[in-house]
Amino acid sequence: MKKILLIAFGSLLAFGQITRAQEKKAKRPNILFAIADDAGWKHFSAYGCKWVKTPGFDQVAKKGILFNNAYTPNGKCAPSRACIITGRNSWQLEAAANHSPDFPTKFKTYAEVLGENGFFVGFTGKGWGPGNPGEINGKERELAGPEYNEFKLKPPTTGISNIDYTKNFDAFLKARPKGEPFCFWYGGKEPHRGYEFRSGAKVGGKTIDEINEVPTFWPDNEDVRNDMLDYAFEVEYFDKHLQNMLNKLAEIGELENTIVIVTSDNGMPFPRVKGQVYEYSNHMPLAIMWPNGIKNPGRVVDDLVSFIDFAPTYLELGGISEKKSGMAKLSGNSLTDILFSDKAGVVNKKRDYQLVGKERHDVGRPNDEGYPVRGIIKDGFLYLHNFKIDRWPVGNPELGYLNCDSSPTKTAVLDSRRKDGIMKYWELNFGKRGENELYDIKKDPYCVTNLASNADYLKLMANMNKELTKKLIKENDPRILGNGDVFDHYPYFGAGVQNLYNNYMSGKPYKKARINPQDIDLDMMDKK
Repeated sequence: MKKILLIAFGSLLAFGQITRAQEKKAKRPNILFAIADDAGWKHFSAYGCKWVKTPGFDQVAKKGILFNNAYTPNGKCAPSRACIITGRNSWQLEAAANHSPDFPTKFKTYAEVLGENGFFVGFTGKGWGPGNPGEINGKERELAGPEYNEFKLKPPTTGISNIDYTKNFDAFLKARPKGEPFCFWYGGKEPHRGYEFRSGAKVGGKTIDEINEVPTFWPDNEDVRNDMLDYAFEVEYFDKHLQNMLNKLAEIGELENTIVIVTSDNGMPFPRVKGQVYEYSNHMPLAIMWPNGIKNPGRVVDDLVSFIDFAPTYLELGGISEKKSGMAKLSGNSLTDILFSDKAGVVNKKRDYQLVGKERHDVGRPNDEGYPVRGIIKDGFLYLHNFKIDRWPVGNPELGYLNCDSSPTKTAVLDSRRKDGIMKYWELNFGKRGENELYDIKKDPYCVTNLASNADYLKLMANMNKELTKKLIKENDPRILGNGDVFDHYPYFGAGVQNLYNNYMSGKPYKKARINPQDIDLDMMDKK
């Protein structure tokens, strides 16, 4: 019989056998879920990063658990967040596998469930999105809880949101009924683009020589390094509000029984990262603190864990069975095996793989087609299978590779070919790809050396392909079962964006703000 540890209740109770009266008496933990928007793995100082300072995240890691191997199944905002709130992989979520979809009514979220079961729920900043959350009984769904975005401030740069996350959290706490556990989502809009160029240096006081290494798939020049510093400044801004929230909880005596989870939704918004399926796209920062609940705090854990593990964790800690929740069958596994262990390193040997993939992200191909990928991470290797290799992986060049945000770094990659005749950066970031990719992520974390054609790795790749296929069949993935094109036909939510490529190419009205003329790359478009 599965167990749930309710520390403040003082004993180990049989899960599913807690009476209603006992449940009311039990001190269920509060939940503070803090998620940065596009902050990459290792760009938090607890992981040893020297050019980004994150004392808030570091506090959570030091007093809780730092996870070395946390992954999102899909490295883009909306599908990544859909995995979090449903506990299911993106290919199990119909339209919600895509970016900016109409969220399917059939998938209930953990926030909706907790709100029905005695938790006070809310969010500030960015919850699930972008996309259309839909309605239930004529009311817009609150997929991450009711919104608390009333309070504003003057941001330090033009690239930073004017939402006062700290004051909105305070307002949420004041509105909470006395004695009711809470579940709050702090969704920082940083470091999502755009940035105020050179703000990292001018406002943050940073210098480009602080950066010890530029990823090898970008040119190493002053513009790229300043772009990285601007990103770093915004990561630190997210962390400052996290610190404020931790201090507030300590002030009101609620920190001890609050489980604090800090992560990001996908990798940094730079070429070959956000929206792709590589190590720096899907490998996420993660630290979890819960003074009343976590054993042996200060541990570093190496188990492979996924965003789909959060929802089952919340249900278990809330004393809510999956059956009672009304949610679609969960694919993730509660993290309580790790939280309630005292072990560091590998806690549960069964957590030895993670699945990753994607369908359509930002539109930018004919007929709003996506770039379907599935992959598996295991034993230090990342295997990817690209299903439609005739398509451009980051979007068509004649629209400017729209699944990559415009930026000084994107311009530097394009200019390295246009002005300097250097092809390698363009090929790595925007060029077409083969059907199979295999990377040794321990030796090659930037995933630039594809081992798929190396005879020494053919057996390994075949085994990983077989295991990936078997697991996806078990999860009823339409892409594996022969109906994958269904993902291309789901509508893209957003005025003027549907059928963007076809409208642009035929001269019909289109969403001009989506296309940056500087990124358009006619020289590389497919020749008819």
